[in-house]
Order: sequence, then C-alpha cells, then structure tokens
Amino acid sequence: LSTWTKMATYSSSSSRKSLPVSGGGYTISRSSYGGTSAGPGSVYGMSMSMGSSFGGIGQGFVPPITAVQVNKSLLAPLNLEIDPTIQAVRTQEKDQIKTLNNRFASFIDKVRFLEQQNKMLETKWNLLQEQTTTRSNIEGMFEAYISNLRRQLDGLGNEKVKLEGELRNMQGLVEDFKRKYEDEINKRAAAENEFVLLKKDVDAAYMNKVELEAKADALQDEINFLRAVYEAELRELQSQIKDTSVIVEMDNSRNLDMDSIVAEVRAQYEDIANRSRAEAETWYRQKYEEMQSSAGQYGDDLRTTKAEIAELNRMIARLQNEIEAVKGQRASLEAQIAEAEERGELAVKDAKLRIRELEDALQRAKQDMTRQVREYQELMNVKLALDIEIATYRKLLEGEETRWDELEHLIASYGGGSASYGGGSASYGGGSASYGGGSASYGGGSASYGGGSASYGGGSARSPNQSQSVLARECIKRRAAPFPIYKLSNLI
Repeated sequence: LSTWTKMATYSSSSSRKSLPVSGGGYTISRSSYGGTSAGPGSVYGMSMSMGSSFGGIGQGFVPPITAVQVNKSLLAPLNLEIDPTIQAVRTQEKDQIKTLNNRFASFIDKVRFLEQQNKMLETKWNLLQEQTTTRSNIEGMFEAYISNLRRQLDGLGNEKVKLEGELRNMQGLVEDFKRKYEDEINKRAAAENEFVLLKKDVDAAYMNKVELEAKADALQDEINFLRAVYEAELRELQSQIKDTSVIVEMDNSRNLDMDSIVAEVRAQYEDIANRSRAEAETWYRQKYEEMQSSAGQYGDDLRTTKAEIAELNRMIARLQNEIEAVKGQRASLEAQIAEAEERGELAVKDAKLRIRELEDALQRAKQDMTRQVREYQELMNVKLALDIEIATYRKLLEGEETRWDELEHLIASYGGGSASYGGGSASYGGGSASYGGGSASYGGGSASYGGGSASYGGGSARSPNQSQSVLARECIKRRAAPFPIYKLSNLI
C-alpha cells in the first residue's frame, strides 16, 4: 500500500483528486503526474481499486461495508525492481530531446541558409567566369592596341632618325653658306675699302685735272695777253719805226743802216717770242697730253672700278637673296623639325600614357583576378566546410534516427510484455494486474504506459522517446529530398 501510495504521489506536483474508502478498501481512482493538462509534461494515468479481498471487480461497483481484514502479507513491500531514479533520467532525456529538437530546427534553418548561400556563390561564380572571358577579350584588344602604338612609335623613331640626318645635312649646308657669306662679306668690305681708296684717287685726279685745266686756261690767257702785248709792242715799234723813217731825216755821213738794225732787233724779238710761244705751247701741250693720258687712265680705272663695284653689288644682292632664301629654308626646316619633335614627343608621351594606363588596367585586372581567385578559393573552402558540415549533420540525423528507432524498439519490448507479480496476470502498461486475488489494475484498464488513452506528454499515450522519434521522422519526411552534396570537381 505504501508503495502504491508512493508511486501515485511520485512527484511533488502530483495531486489526488479522489480517494474514497469503500468497505475498508482503498480505491485510487486517478492520479495526475505533472498536472491534468497534457503539456510538455505528460499525464501518468494510474487507476487502482482494492477490495477487502483484492479480488473483486473494483471498477464502477462499491460493495457493502464489511469488516476490515488486513492481510499482513499484503503489507509487505513489493520488490518490483524499478529504479527510483528513472523518472529523473526520463526528465533529463526529455530536456535533452527538447534541446536536440531546437538544435535540429536551427540546423535545418542553417542548412537552408547555406543552400541559399551556395546558390548565390554558384551565381557569382558563373558571373565571374563570364567576366573573366570578357576580360580576356579586352586584354587582347589592349595588347593589339599597344602593339599598334609600339609600331607607330617605331615609325616615329625611324622618321625622327631620318629627320635628324636631314637636319645634320641642312646644318652642314647652312654652315657652308655661312662661311661663303662671311667670305663674301669680307670681300665686299675689301672691295668697299678699295673703292673708297680709288674714289679718293679719282677725286684727287679730278681735282688735279680741274686745277690743271684752270692753270691751262690761265696760261692760255697769259699767252693770249702776252701775244696781245707783243703784237701791241710790235705795232708800236712798227709805228715808231715808220714815224721815224718818215719824220727823221738825218744826214749822217757815216750812213747807218737802221732798217737792218730794226729788222735784226725785230727778228731777235720775234725769235724770242716764237721760242717762248713754242716752249709754252710745247709745255702746255705736253701737260695737256699728260693730263689727257692721266684722265684716260683714271677714267679707265674708274670705269673698271665702277664695273667691279656694280658686279660686286650684283653679287652681294644675289648672295643676300640666297642668304635670305637659305635663312627662310633653315627657318622652315627648324619649324618642321620643332613640329616633328613636338609631334614625336606628344606621340611618345601619349603612347607612354596609354601604356601606363594599360599597365595600370592590366595590373588592376590582375589584382581583381587575384582577388576573385582568392575569393573563389575562400568560397570553395567555405563550401567544402559546408559540405562537410552538411554530411556531418546528415550522419548525426541518421544516427539520431537509428537511436530513436532502437529506443522505440526497446520501449515497445519493455512495455508490451506480461509479468506476474504474486499470482494472476499483470500487464505493465496494459491488461489487468492481480495481486493476491481481488481486482487491482496497476496502469491497466484505461491507463497505459506507452499505449491506451492516457497520455504521457499529451494526446495519445506515447513515451517521450517515441514522441521525439515520431517528430524526428516527420522532420525527415518533410526533408525527404537528400541534402545537396556538391562535389568540388563539378565547380572547377
């Protein structure tokens, strides 16, 4: 009786609803373990009926009050070999199953999330593969453009070398023309100096000529004057002689011949005048001839000098024109060279800039490719870890399912058999139990441990392990499709 009472009030939360005494017998109609409501705790239903002889049918029938006879043998405690800590173990298992259910739900959510992440990574990988193909085409275009620029740069270098050769040739020609120009300038300076000297000589000769002409005119005037004087004296002498011969008549016994004397004097004076005239004319003629010869010589020299000066002027003008043309050609060549150098420098700078840009773009592309390969490796590592984790979860779930099946089988074998305690047939979990006659049902009738209508954990009577096993099976049925185990070879 004490054992039955202890089992009926096993938990501190158990409560007896009715304990009627009929005819000295104790009837425990219902004991609630964990409350009447079937929540997380389960109703451990137990119905006991004990008559005076423990052999009557105690369900729904109350015999009349009779004298109480106590069988001392029934007061002895029964040795049912039930572990008193089994309830605590079952409670602990129930908590563990709740924790495992929560972990299982979180694992399922995590698996779904990882599947979504895996799909996202596959999409990213496909996009990256497409981008890699496009980038390779762009790289080929860049290489073709760089090779074209290099060919243009080589062409500009060859043209620059050619222009430098032409520049050196033109510089040599310019130096030759410059030397010729300097020689002509020196010749012109010498010719101008000589012209100045000749001009001075011509001026001196012209002044001498003018002076000599003046002297000749003066001498001619003097000659004319002396001639006039002589003629006047001669006329005067003739007139005097005529007058004397007319007027003077002397009777000289000595008979002087005056005519002969006058003729002699006249002859002497005429001879003197003729000699003087001849000498003067000869001297003036010589001087005039000398001056004419000098003037002709100076005129020839002057004409020669003028011709040379004109030739030098023409040569100077021609050389000046050639020098101006050479200067213009040199300026044009220098402008062309400067323009070519500027174009070459601009082309070289542009080519270098484009090469730097292409190198930077190539470096960025390489860095991007390296980063993407690194991300791909990281994603593959994450995916591999996720695959390993999913496989581990699958193994855990399969192991848990095997464990639930084994536990269910153990519970079924433990709760479905028959045991005899003190005579009669007793069913632990079903049927009727008889203890020394009478009608006592321990967990029988409408109560069952693992079956019947009383529930341990709510609803139909199922053990906690069986309920959790069913829950696990339902979750696995919902997830009937196997978890996607991706292979690394499918993504490479």
